[in-house]
Amino acid sequence: MSSGTYNAKSITVLEGLEAVRRRPGMYIGGVDKAGLHHLLWEIVDNAVDEVMNGHASRIVVTLHADGRTMSVADNGRGIPVDTHPKTGKSALEVILTTLHAGGKFDNDAYKVAGGLHGVGASVVNALSKSLIAEVRRDGTTYVQKYRRGKPLGPIEKGEPSRGTGTTVTFTPDSEIFATLDFDTTLIAERLEVKTYLNKGLVIQFVDQKNRTSVEFRHDGGVADFLDAVTKERNDHRVAPLAFVLEREDEEDGLRCHLALAWTEATDEDIRSFVNTIPTRDGGTHELGMLSGVSTAVLRFMETHDLVKKGMEIKREDIREGLVAILSVCVREPQFQGQTKGRLNNPEVRAQVESMVRPALESFLLKNKSVGDAIAARVIQAARAREASRAAATQVRRKTAVGGRLNLPGKLADCDSTDPEYSELFIVEGDSAGGSAKQGRDRSIQAILPLRGKVLNAEQAGKAKVLDNKELTDLISALGCGMDDQFDPARLRYGKVILLTDADSDGHHIATLLLTFFYRHVHPLFAEGRVYLACPPLYRIAWGKEIYWASDDAHRDRIIGKMPKNAKPNITRFKGLGEMPAKLLFETTLNPETRRLLRVVVNEDDRPYTDRTVSDLMGKEPEARFKFIMEEAYTAKDIDI
Repeated sequence: MSSGTYNAKSITVLEGLEAVRRRPGMYIGGVDKAGLHHLLWEIVDNAVDEVMNGHASRIVVTLHADGRTMSVADNGRGIPVDTHPKTGKSALEVILTTLHAGGKFDNDAYKVAGGLHGVGASVVNALSKSLIAEVRRDGTTYVQKYRRGKPLGPIEKGEPSRGTGTTVTFTPDSEIFATLDFDTTLIAERLEVKTYLNKGLVIQFVDQKNRTSVEFRHDGGVADFLDAVTKERNDHRVAPLAFVLEREDEEDGLRCHLALAWTEATDEDIRSFVNTIPTRDGGTHELGMLSGVSTAVLRFMETHDLVKKGMEIKREDIREGLVAILSVCVREPQFQGQTKGRLNNPEVRAQVESMVRPALESFLLKNKSVGDAIAARVIQAARAREASRAAATQVRRKTAVGGRLNLPGKLADCDSTDPEYSELFIVEGDSAGGSAKQGRDRSIQAILPLRGKVLNAEQAGKAKVLDNKELTDLISALGCGMDDQFDPARLRYGKVILLTDADSDGHHIATLLLTFFYRHVHPLFAEGRVYLACPPLYRIAWGKEIYWASDDAHRDRIIGKMPKNAKPNITRFKGLGEMPAKLLFETTLNPETRRLLRVVVNEDDRPYTDRTVSDLMGKEPEARFKFIMEEAYTAKDIDI
């Protein structure tokens, strides 16, 4: 417990770069390997800013023989060394010792830039044991040395200079970083990407420690980058001709370079950049591109009548197999934090979409064979998605009436003993269980209510699972056993249906049950036995017509089809327990009108599924933390 008086003397004011050394994570994300390399990226990005604005064409990055010192040299204009009128210090010293000082806060010196906050160079200086800045300007070489952010003396004039440019040499501080070992493979990959994004730029990477040197230059730009990515992924393109867009809007200053193609892969690979900074978490530029692509492809398919009646094409179908390289240059980008992982400018989405959509639509119309191949790929994805939701072929079960003697007492069993027709609804709570029992078709539908959240089978051993009453009741009701005792012939129900509320608690319970099934009764997935029920969230009444909506988007689509002056009566259900039994049957239990989602596990991706279940449901929190940090921005509806 703290003691003493809390008054004005308790307040600490950190001067100069001391705040950076006290809290480096605020500026570079951490002091691990990623933070170490972030120092290099800051200096490289400053050099690339000179390239993007037409003042440099060559950058040399050197890892010195000690393996801990880096140098970045460019042939740009050179950092100014004359006296700054406000501080009385040289501009070079101001830039290297003052946070939020630089030439990128207006559009006079730089039209576009990756370093915008004026903290990059000063942060590198603050977190380096030593830093040497060498500037070539006006026929002279100027040198200034620093130690842990503080100048060791004034600028010194050196040898005459034939050209212009800046060289920054720095050694990260071992008092700050856990490791000082630079990853040469990572550096080379990052540097090569810069040459893809800047046509004509030459970057040489010299590794003095390992006595190697490599030079990168890619005059094909993002088109070359796309070729390299698809080759790296070993993907087969559905059409040989890629879509390439290079456009600049003189009015708003936005430059957009895009190359994309569709492949036979089942995932998508979008690599986006803003002012050559990789935006790992995407942002508004990426959203605008994807929206433009989806709209253009849909319009092409509609124009050529390629969508058959009854087939619904979703944007996820269009994005399946898509590989894209997107690079935009923005005058005033608003990044999410100093590490610049996501672009937040709201206006950029519409700007990028307005460039991509008409250009891609025109490309597809002019290259119909390419458009047809892409459309076929989209239709294939849509059919696969629909097939994964189709009901599985029902399998007969063993009709062992004697087995009913050991059934759990709270199970409301059905009359039928034929698994071809019998269904087990696992219901959240006694209240919802009561409504389900009253509303069910008792001839074929059994109800098993659960009390609260079941045990997390991923974190519990088999002994704890066997001691858990909720799970043992469930296994008793199924009759098929678990793990190595599983016997499909003894399964009493052809469909095992999870019926939970449409809120975060309901989703959590469904996830816990799916985890248990996956780890201990896995064959249920392979045989297509496990389903998720889809109770309605909304009742929409308009005149004599009644509609049911499963979510907000479904509700909006229904209302959108009504006349503009329509004023429907909309009811939102809070939970299954509040829904009348008759209504629950009509909307959720009735086999003729309900909608079920079959849970499918792709056995070809079993290692990936195992890892995902382990990461998200296991004991180690680090994997979940990483997932949340990387994916939280995609969440559209958070229940807090």
